[in-house]
Amino acid sequence: MSQRTFTPALGRLGLTRLYDSVVALTRERLWRSLVAMHVAPRPDDTIVDVGCGTGSQVALLHRLEPRARIIGVDPDPETLALARRKTGADGVAPQWRLGMGDALVELLGPGSADTAVSSLVLHQCPLPMKRSILTSMHAVLRPSGKLVVADYGLQRTTLMRLAFRTVQLADGLQDTQPNADGVLPRLMSEAGFRGVREAEVIPTLTGSISIYVASRG
Repeated sequence: MSQRTFTPALGRLGLTRLYDSVVALTRERLWRSLVAMHVAPRPDDTIVDVGCGTGSQVALLHRLEPRARIIGVDPDPETLALARRKTGADGVAPQWRLGMGDALVELLGPGSADTAVSSLVLHQCPLPMKRSILTSMHAVLRPSGKLVVADYGLQRTTLMRLAFRTVQLADGLQDTQPNADGVLPRLMSEAGFRGVREAEVIPTLTGSISIYVASRG
């Protein structure tokens, strides 16, 4: 998959520079903190953030454990430029890789990470790409490595389904509907992950965001 085929931040609206302001409406501080809690970074960990966007999760993880090796991967040069500026201003020194989420082995090497993280990426991807990214995340993890994904999951109520329509307008019904139908846990299991569970569900103005955790097994 070429780097020109990804869905940019804020989807088809093409408003990458407004991404942080818009994501703040999703109770971002809460779910990013919960992601960090489930990651629980340790000093010698290598943590890869797949589809790191503007670097908010990378910066938080690095502040929590500056001795960990944090790598942000994203296919969008404009978004990575924003991430570098943001984290540079915070005195954070993570590493950055330009590339697609299905090419982690090529970028980093097989079995090279202790934890793989992804936030608000999979709902933007076609179903085959969702599978490819999860397979790539499985391959880049060491044995017993950890997966933590925050994304729109099963929309359980009428209110959340209606709220999620705003995301579907931006990112397209075909790519987003499988998430709303609750497909992610099954795809994670099919990619080889073990102990897949929905650890948190956070209602937001744009639908409910789920945090999934699993291990490489």
